[in-house]
Amino acid sequence: MSGPVIDAELVRRLVDAQFPAWSDLPVTPVIPGGWDNRTFRLGEHLSVRLPSAAAYAPQVEKEHAWLPRIAPALPLPIPAPIALGGPGEGFPWPWSVRRWLPGAPASGNALDLAAVADDLGGFLAALARVDAAGGPVAGPHSFWRGGPLGAYDAETRAALTALGGTIDGAAALAVWAEALATAWTGPPVWVHGDVAPGNLLLAEGRLAAVIDFGCCAVGDPACDLAIAWTTFDAETRPRFRAAAGFDGGTWARGRGWALWKAAIVLARAPGANPAERSGAARTMAEILSDLQQRRGSA
Repeated sequence: MSGPVIDAELVRRLVDAQFPAWSDLPVTPVIPGGWDNRTFRLGEHLSVRLPSAAAYAPQVEKEHAWLPRIAPALPLPIPAPIALGGPGEGFPWPWSVRRWLPGAPASGNALDLAAVADDLGGFLAALARVDAAGGPVAGPHSFWRGGPLGAYDAETRAALTALGGTIDGAAALAVWAEALATAWTGPPVWVHGDVAPGNLLLAEGRLAAVIDFGCCAVGDPACDLAIAWTTFDAETRPRFRAAAGFDGGTWARGRGWALWKAAIVLARAPGANPAERSGAARTMAEILSDLQQRRGSA
């Protein structure tokens, strides 16, 4: 069953009905508008964010409650909720109004990887220091981001089997086994849950804001480190690691998170989303090259 049509006309009706003080502000779609949520600009200084399916709806109230609490301790801006909307006008879920954050998404733009490695590593280190008491424990609301990597064990092994000889399956399984052999033993910490270029805003080549905390949770920070292999390279990965910190086991699990996502994307039908498949192939190559390098230096 398809969900509601989420377009500027729906947003206009929702805003006019629930927040009439903003009825004079124009509504314009943000391109790209996102997958889990659709985002629209409301006037010059606000944005509207609506979940695209029922599975993402619980994230709205979570972000509304927690983002204002963690923001003051972070070195970069994050989304600032202004108002919480409810179901109406044929839309069945809660939705939110936030302050508009300026900047260009890192995806699709040339990156100064060294600068972003420093900035993002420092941001994640600061996020892990924020008081996590009472925060939302990793689970279905975060799609297990922040939870045990083993939640995706069967899916990962099935994907690697399906890939057969198209990759070095033995090496990939070795990376996966190394990741599963570790566990987070510290107190739960805040996790963003979806650290990817599309959720990083840049200004003048530097990281200016981090957005989309829909998968945020408290738990194991390893999932936030997958970007070390999805985006950074052999030269900038150590720089990111130095800025972020964390122990070797956490980095092994971060590598495992990157492997899981790359494997399931590559195991899909070959014609599906060429750009995503290309990124997954690059990630897998980075992971396996990294393994060879580590074995060679052992």
